[in-house]
Amino acid sequence: MAQFFTIHPDNPQARLIKQAVAIIREGGVIVFPTDSCYALGCRLGDKAAMERIRAIRQVDANHHFTLVCRNLSEIAQFAKVDNSQYRLLKAATPGGYTFILQATREVPRRLQHPKRNTIGLRVPSHPVVDALLSELGEPLLSSTLILPGDTLPLTDPYETRQCLEHQVDLVMDGGYCGMDMTSVIDLSGDTPRLVRLGKGDVAVFGVTP
Repeated sequence: MAQFFTIHPDNPQARLIKQAVAIIREGGVIVFPTDSCYALGCRLGDKAAMERIRAIRQVDANHHFTLVCRNLSEIAQFAKVDNSQYRLLKAATPGGYTFILQATREVPRRLQHPKRNTIGLRVPSHPVVDALLSELGEPLLSSTLILPGDTLPLTDPYETRQCLEHQVDLVMDGGYCGMDMTSVIDLSGDTPRLVRLGKGDVAVFGVTP
């Protein structure tokens, strides 16, 4: 049975954040709010928890997870970032974007694109995520909370609890997040490429929808 935390979206309670991180460290899968929509999350190196997220989403081994990072320094630990890429990232973070970059050796091979060795990363602008990552001290492995057969993410934490109370360990109710997924920008090539238009304004990357 999943635990259910009602957490303040702007000033998250430190006690609840510590409890949530303890659940993650013990191999738990959580539902948490972001600046775009709700997401599923677990610890980066936890293969069993990752497979639980795959089962919830009913996706195969080709599904791309995202590393939710605290800042640009953490992105640079897990992705290869040159000067031009850094300038673009600095202009767009934190915000509603997911970036595809070449992965470093810090990223487990199972999380990288099998042929391109890339990984998706993002730095959300959300106090709950900031608090979780600060307490955890490492990125969260994440996937958008879209259930099989749906085209839009779940937005109601109470509905999420009903749907997933036996599949996740914690639902963090941070209020309404919206249904706009992140804009996905591929920065792994010579020029930025728009993969998916979402919440983040893509003009800063010089690409058009």
